[in-house]
Amino acid sequence: VDTVRHEIIERYRPGEDDPHLKVLQAAHISDDEYFSQMVRDDLNLIIRDIREAHKKDSESAPQTTVADELKENLEAVENFKGSRDEKLVVLYCKQLGINYKNLSDEEFRWLIRILKKSKKMGTPISQRKKR
Repeated sequence: VDTVRHEIIERYRPGEDDPHLKVLQAAHISDDEYFSQMVRDDLNLIIRDIREAHKKDSESAPQTTVADELKENLEAVENFKGSRDEKLVVLYCKQLGINYKNLSDEEFRWLIRILKKSKKMGTPISQRKKR
């Protein structure tokens, strides 16, 4: 493309605003850009193949992130019918992988007692404005 552009410039001496010359300038690709893109494409294919080959390895990143898991758990707790304490217990159980329904009444009460020792489990903030 560069050779043809130089040949046209020497032979016809077009003005700088010539549309044909502008098309040839736009079609110009530098060698560095071309080879960088070729190497980048090859590396992307290699990385994709490596990722596919090692997808099930124990060191691989999980499909869902901790943030995604927490978001799902919070949505489930939001839809849960129960007291604030029960909702917190359900959230903690979900985060720890414990099936809430399998807790006995005694285990539930003990879990509430233990969680109430946390400063973060304190009383909820009143939604009413103070005057």
